[in-house]
Amino acid sequence: MIKAVNPFPSTNDPKQSIIIMMEQEMGNGELGRSLQRGKLFLTPSSLPIIFLVLAAALAASCSRSEPRIPFGFIELVYYQESRGPVERFSFFVISEDDNGLENLADLRLYHDREGLRWILNSDDWVSYESEGQTWIGSRSIAMSGDDTLPRGQYRAVLVNKGGEKTERTFTFDAPENNRFPFPRLSVTEGQYQADSKYPENKFICYDEQGNFIKTIPLGNLAGGISELDIPSSVRTVALWADDPEYFTSALTDMVSIQGGTSAQASQREAGPGGGSR
Repeated sequence: MIKAVNPFPSTNDPKQSIIIMMEQEMGNGELGRSLQRGKLFLTPSSLPIIFLVLAAALAASCSRSEPRIPFGFIELVYYQESRGPVERFSFFVISEDDNGLENLADLRLYHDREGLRWILNSDDWVSYESEGQTWIGSRSIAMSGDDTLPRGQYRAVLVNKGGEKTERTFTFDAPENNRFPFPRLSVTEGQYQADSKYPENKFICYDEQGNFIKTIPLGNLAGGISELDIPSSVRTVALWADDPEYFTSALTDMVSIQGGTSAQASQREAGPGGGSR
């Protein structure tokens, strides 16, 4: 009976791998047993098989390489909900694999101390290009029940379709209580008012279908919509307030810039997690 055998056996001994493969090729296994005994006799008929096996082993060893994570970050983002702000992680890594992005299978995030794990596959993650680098990740890493995300050390693991993987650790120590109240945004009769204590603020612009169009940094927290470089396709904006020192941000609801009325739902200032605490 001939049993199915992995053509590239799992072993840490390259010579042993070649022995097994040679035995399969030779049928009676005599060549492999001779090599194990240190008595390998080469004949003209055996040379082509030896060369083919060695070439296959070399090609296999060269094609199997680990993916790489040169850099990554974790950012805490407060999102607005009716009961108050809730916490989400924005988690992204620079992903590299010799066989391209399509060869990547999973991106995993662990908080080992708390026993937490999030798994993203290619259908789940967001990917984008920046300065020649490919980033993959998610903007909505969360706890079940909207509990506060634990601080401390996180571990990212990137796995490709061949099963090779690499990992990188991140330390995230954002304040347990947000340093700033949740920002507010209103637009009335062509004038915008951003109430924000965050160091950096910008508009996130969307079209009528809610598709992202452009980001516009705000030099002033109040002014005329017409004074900003907003494309004509933009119908709504949201305020993105950023605290880069602590990798913490807040995103308001979208507000209409058409018709001179505000589409913003009422907000209440709250600490991290809002009503979920």
